[in-house]
Amino acid sequence: MSKKQEEEEPHHIVAIEAIHCKIPSFTLQTPHTKAIYNWTYPSELESRVKDATIIITTTIKLNAEILSASKTPKLRLIVILASGTDCVDKDAARARGIPICNCPSTNIDSVSEHAIGLYFAVRRRLVDMTNSVRNVPDSLDCDTEWKVSGSLKNKLKTSDGGAPLLCSQETMGIIGYGNLGRRIKNLAGGLGMNVVVAERRGVKEGEVREGRVGFEDVLKRSTVLVLCLPRTPETEKLISKEEFRVMLPQTVLINVGRGGIVDEGALVEALREGRIWGAGLDVYDHEPVGRGDSPLLGKDALGLNCVLSPHLAWFAEKTLENLQIGVKNTVEQWCLGNTINRVA
Repeated sequence: MSKKQEEEEPHHIVAIEAIHCKIPSFTLQTPHTKAIYNWTYPSELESRVKDATIIITTTIKLNAEILSASKTPKLRLIVILASGTDCVDKDAARARGIPICNCPSTNIDSVSEHAIGLYFAVRRRLVDMTNSVRNVPDSLDCDTEWKVSGSLKNKLKTSDGGAPLLCSQETMGIIGYGNLGRRIKNLAGGLGMNVVVAERRGVKEGEVREGRVGFEDVLKRSTVLVLCLPRTPETEKLISKEEFRVMLPQTVLINVGRGGIVDEGALVEALREGRIWGAGLDVYDHEPVGRGDSPLLGKDALGLNCVLSPHLAWFAEKTLENLQIGVKNTVEQWCLGNTINRVA
């Protein structure tokens, strides 16, 4: 097929995960068809994408098998309706010359504000406090924990007996200093926190970049540790048993980056042993999280100061608007011969 014929070939755009964001209309110079699915289960994926020239996904994985020429023979473009790109096998796409594009920086404001919200929820144990205040025993001979004890302040004491820190007393360490990390730094600084930015793990002391602090030093100094970096082979289980051992007992761990960066079993152990004060997570090793998927949902995690949100830090009206603009521009520009937002 000649290049001209290929350009005139009608596109079939398949959105396999429209549950998150409405798929916009596309204005293309050539005819095209569009199939939109709210959600796609693994058993449905192959049949839905077999004729696609463009696939739009968010978290549903496109592995090497589905990206093979036998499964998706017409595929020419993959667009991820998100910033994160770990759902697509980049090597498989690269081998066929299929570009992968994303929608960068569309959710920076929402995710950064959510990270700060998780910080306050964990530092002040807001979920636990709400449950303690609202838990009225069925027996008329008993009353709420607050009324019986007269105060719930002991719930807010750290393992070393201290009271909660104020923002002006916090040192926030940021691991992952892209656009999201920079926005979180600005918000934290506005709250009066001292902010340090971590160098990559393994960088020698004399090679630490200006404006950065050694990785290990950030772990040891931070009372708030925020993870906002992508999941790669280098960042998987970046925070595990050894890292928790050097953290402060006041430390609040926040992960709004990607699941798998924190060893969830090690986190539960650290919380139970009082090695850190608490954790707030919006992302998990396996998503969506359900029965048996994570130690964070197990019996050992009951009662721990761990606030969990279901990967919705991104969700805001402005984010939805940004995503629609981003995917529309990416598809339309690519069809004109201009590849934008390419990640692989």
